[in-house]
Amino acid sequence: MAPKAGLSRERVLDAALDYVDAHGLPALSMRKLGAHLGVEAMSLYRHVPNKDALLDGLVDRVMEHAFAELSADLSGPWVPWMRSFAHSLRAALLAHPGVLPLAATRPVNSPDALRMSEQWLAAMRAAGLPLGRALDIINVIATFTIGHTLAEAGRTPGHEDSDPDLDQHADALDPAEFPNLLEVITTRAGLDFDHRFTEAVDILLAGYST
Repeated sequence: MAPKAGLSRERVLDAALDYVDAHGLPALSMRKLGAHLGVEAMSLYRHVPNKDALLDGLVDRVMEHAFAELSADLSGPWVPWMRSFAHSLRAALLAHPGVLPLAATRPVNSPDALRMSEQWLAAMRAAGLPLGRALDIINVIATFTIGHTLAEAGRTPGHEDSDPDLDQHADALDPAEFPNLLEVITTRAGLDFDHRFTEAVDILLAGYST
């Protein structure tokens, strides 16, 4: 039987991203995704063979969104485009926070992802970095970005009932015991995620480039 007209792997994955953004990862199932697309769940298996493939595909799709422009030009010094790598990845993950738990736990080993990795490694070696150091830099920047963004997003969709954040503890904190934390809550010192992320990435890249 031919696939339903207009249905493709990309459309299935984009619909799954929309669903996870709205309802959270725990709510995702092939049946619910099929209903979201207006098709029978069995139609989806022509494009993603099983639930694990769907979850892996979600991570791949976010990476494709993140690095579509970056992969077009990897010439010249590696530090500027590795900085762009970090900021593009963070932006894509913040746009789809429901995928963060997957990005943190599932390897990105699809053919497209492997091709991107090969391009990055080749460009970094062309810029003079040894292979092992190049892979270390990619892994460190990606791991830091995912972890930082997961902390920044806080409650991902579908996990809204998790523990309260620092602000919600404010009334319970004794000023004599927690003066610094209360000052943080009042002044927002150290809570600027954009500044923290930018500075940390620059420090990591400066360390690796020396």
